[in-house]
Amino acid sequence: MAELLEIRNLRIEATIWPPGEAARDVPIVDDISFTLARGKVIGLIGESGAGKSTIGLAALGYGRGGVRITGGEVRLDGQDILSLGRGGLRSVRGARVAYVAQSAAAAFNPAHRIGDQVIEAAIRHGILDRAAARRRAAHLFEVLGLPDPERFGARYPHQVSGGQLQRAMTAMALLPGPELVVFDEPTTALDVTTQIDVLAAIKAAIAETGTAAIYVTHDLAVVAQVADDIMVLRQGRMVEHGPAEKIITDPEAAYTRRLVTVRTAEGAEAEDQSDRLLDIDGVTARYGELTVLSDVTMHLPRGQTLAVVGESGSGKSTLARVVTGLLPPAGGRVFYRGRPLPPALRHRTRDDLRAIQMISQMADTAMNPRHTVAQIIGRPLRFYFGLRSRRRRDRVAELLHQIELDPSLAHRYPAELSGGQKQRVAIARALAAEPEIILCDEPTSALDPLVADGILKLLLRLQAETGTSYLFITHDIAIVRAIADSVAVLHRGRVVRFGPKREVLAPPFDDYTDLLLESVPELRTGWLESVLRTRRMGSAGH
Repeated sequence: MAELLEIRNLRIEATIWPPGEAARDVPIVDDISFTLARGKVIGLIGESGAGKSTIGLAALGYGRGGVRITGGEVRLDGQDILSLGRGGLRSVRGARVAYVAQSAAAAFNPAHRIGDQVIEAAIRHGILDRAAARRRAAHLFEVLGLPDPERFGARYPHQVSGGQLQRAMTAMALLPGPELVVFDEPTTALDVTTQIDVLAAIKAAIAETGTAAIYVTHDLAVVAQVADDIMVLRQGRMVEHGPAEKIITDPEAAYTRRLVTVRTAEGAEAEDQSDRLLDIDGVTARYGELTVLSDVTMHLPRGQTLAVVGESGSGKSTLARVVTGLLPPAGGRVFYRGRPLPPALRHRTRDDLRAIQMISQMADTAMNPRHTVAQIIGRPLRFYFGLRSRRRRDRVAELLHQIELDPSLAHRYPAELSGGQKQRVAIARALAAEPEIILCDEPTSALDPLVADGILKLLLRLQAETGTSYLFITHDIAIVRAIADSVAVLHRGRVVRFGPKREVLAPPFDDYTDLLLESVPELRTGWLESVLRTRRMGSAGH
């Protein structure tokens, strides 16, 4: 089979400025080689900062800010990508090669309609005329499970959920019919039921078009469903490379075995429901005329974790916005320590603001790109506690240690960090306020399993030490089992199941909760096909 992509001895360096030392160049990708045939998928997996996304971008002839490709070859169908000038790269990108980014929110222009952005590349490269491109977009929207596919493109990015926007970005990459697509965590923002549809759509598109793909992820169970080969990376170097089945069932390297076997322990069950810190009572929320939450009621005891699960667009993140005061509810109330909170953020006291912090799903859009890590984490320290100068710097260093980042990163800007590092900075910023409640909106979705495991253990330890309560929004049932005391299942803006974890995750299930639990990826090849067969049989039975 002809090799479409050849990467040989790739070396990528970055310049760092350690405090008090001279600038120096360090390798962040070192001597990476692999080939990829048409219609095949290679999965790149490893810890945050291992070089996965950097290698994927290098396949497009791109080195993100602060890095340089200093050695090796990248050939697409025999053509040396690294030797192309700007004009040559423009003719290739979007037409022959495409990229699906980790953060859809950062990939779309908020001032333009989604459909216009999805079809832009195909039109600019002369691949399709506008009418044909719109028909192709509607077809991809339907394949990717987006609502009202004929009119979905008329919406603006802020009018859809994070998961819907991620699928729209997948459509944007696939629309011109590229030869190579780099998928950088394309299902990170998706709930488990939608994830199955997107994975199936990606597999189908690759099979039908002969497109080759690089699939970057931290989730071995996901990559097992789409990849033919897997390369395991650590600190910019290859740890192990081979067929997906071999890597998953019989890994040779100790690091790979850790990735395969890492499991989080079951969290403690909710026992005492009497000491309620947060009550959500009959909350209804709307965006204009669109009702997103309907009569939502649940509660969070002191020192415990309430996990809120449901599909993209079910209202999970909207619920967090209501609790924080970013979106005043159209009906119902939110109570903190037994007293009603002012619905709008601007009417809340400084202590109310400090007590309830939020870790956003999209770290890219939650941090000012012109501020350093020290400024980002230091702002709540100054605002809530008046810390200045050396005391603030020392506390920033302590917080960076807590979330397993080197304090030297305090001088970096968000663009100089990996996706996982940015998410950990967002966690540190929330911890800086010493809150009583943290609203966690998919805080570990950008992290590899080992780092995510460490973050979850950190959150549990902090909870045990300080009594902090978590409202934890996630689509990962494994995380629910590991960290939750109680669980609320949202479906189309309504609570369909709520109670202690041991009750919510035990049969008999309602149809929607049953679907959620059946959709959790298993670490075995062929799982996706078996689930799809079961779904088809169930549909035929009805």
